[in-house]
Amino acid sequence: MTNRPDELSANITATLIGGPTALISIGGLNLLTDPAFDAPQAYDGGVRLVKLTGPALPPGELPPIDAVLLSHDQHFDNLDHAGRAFLPKAGRVLTTTAGAERLGNLAEGLDPWQSVDVQTPQGQRLVITAAPARHGPHGFEPISGDVIGFVISLGDEKGPSIYISGDTVWFDGVAEVAKRFDVRLAVLFTGSAKPRGAFHVTMDANDAIEAAAAFAKATIVAIHNEGWEHFTETQEQLAHAFKALGIADRLKVLEKGTPTDFKI
Repeated sequence: MTNRPDELSANITATLIGGPTALISIGGLNLLTDPAFDAPQAYDGGVRLVKLTGPALPPGELPPIDAVLLSHDQHFDNLDHAGRAFLPKAGRVLTTTAGAERLGNLAEGLDPWQSVDVQTPQGQRLVITAAPARHGPHGFEPISGDVIGFVISLGDEKGPSIYISGDTVWFDGVAEVAKRFDVRLAVLFTGSAKPRGAFHVTMDANDAIEAAAAFAKATIVAIHNEGWEHFTETQEQLAHAFKALGIADRLKVLEKGTPTDFKI
């Protein structure tokens, strides 16, 4: 007999490798977000980015990766040199349609709300859906380029889900994710990144608080808030904001390199 979506559950292990890169294991299926494995260095891709710390785990110490969930390929703090070299080793790479065109046969492109099915080694069906993302204020899209987040749902789109925001600020697209999916774990890319100095292009504390309110049943995990010079809010500052609003228990801090278990 097939379980109803509301009867499904899974044990999840998440390991923060650094920056936007996290290993998420679901029923023996290994997913990797935005691979960035370079040692500290500076990059000049039109805007200068400076990496301050290296990964907690090098690519050679990872288990076999079934899929890379790549929010976008055009910024070095989401896909660096070593991360790009790693892509052919993954079972599949899911990213934006524009990114897939640039990466060639390495990647599959997804438009927002488009889904693919995967199966865990334990036989569970997962649906991975591309979520809309806006990498900065309204009107910045031609400069930032296309970005997506991801929703990983157990059973089908109505099942308990994990949301991975990718590089986005709070906007109506994120609110729509909260309406469409039963999100139990929300992995937010925070840090209030300001690579151009004028405005933030990833979630700041206010954005993360809005997301916590929208994803009312979810444990909140904040990543991509350390290791780069252009981040302007730390994990500690975000935790302080959550505490000030009496929702400190909603935020789970990942220690780099240390697996953390969740149940959804």
